[in-house]
Amino acid sequence: MLPWKRALRPLTALLLTAAVALVPAAGVTQAAQNSSRGWNDYTCKPSAAHPRPVVLVHGTFANSVDNWLALAPYLENRDYCVFSFDYGQLPGVPLFHGLGPIDKSAEQLKTFVDKVLAATGAPETDLVGHSQGGLMPRYYLKFLGGAAKVNALVGIAPDNHGTTLSGITNLLPYFPGIQDLLTTHTPALADQVVGSPFLTKLNQGGDTVPGVKYTVLATKYDEVVTPYRSQFLSGPGVHNVLLQDLCALDLSEHVAIGLFDRIAFHEVANALDPAHATPTTCASAFS
Repeated sequence: MLPWKRALRPLTALLLTAAVALVPAAGVTQAAQNSSRGWNDYTCKPSAAHPRPVVLVHGTFANSVDNWLALAPYLENRDYCVFSFDYGQLPGVPLFHGLGPIDKSAEQLKTFVDKVLAATGAPETDLVGHSQGGLMPRYYLKFLGGAAKVNALVGIAPDNHGTTLSGITNLLPYFPGIQDLLTTHTPALADQVVGSPFLTKLNQGGDTVPGVKYTVLATKYDEVVTPYRSQFLSGPGVHNVLLQDLCALDLSEHVAIGLFDRIAFHEVANALDPAHATPTTCASAFS
């Protein structure tokens, strides 16, 4: 592919997002439009229509704010109680998180979910994660008792079976120093490489656990989690979605699908409230 075409993808998505940001969201109640509470409001009580709080789980190198500047308000304006948190912090590394061992990050998720449930009084939560944020919660569900406290997990471009980074990580065995650097300084990256001990343990015996609904949103233009179909899960209660099957014009790549793609956001809302789901099309960018 020509380099200018590759560069055009995120630019096109950004321009589309900027345009639709000026369009009022359809179906948003006037009360929600007037709300100024923001997310991470621990006085928020889930409504009868949306009885579960939503916990947003950021990706690698991101944090609890920058990953969710678009999706958090999108959900809050639809009357959800929305929360986010930082995990995987490394000493001396501010702002850029999701770098620590993923099993330890899952323990942080467990603590945060308990905090949210205690504050809201809800018996269960829904989780929405981008990239590593869609992968890491599966460890919590499978090994840390999370299945009893989570109704649904929505993964946006999650690396559920690891990534080859377009083949680059296949070279790691030939460069032991680089492999050691990843393990020592950014263990989360080493955990996400195809065939890592973490992924082998996580996926052994099946991708899912009973009682949890799983949705995976992927884009065929993902340049980070490759091949993109490796993001999909198999098992009961799984709904795998390729964004371009819903809107062929959607050019979002790995970052854009989580940060500002309103077509993906519409599918997130459908996954959180399937009883009131509406078809996702290119027009969803304007809703």
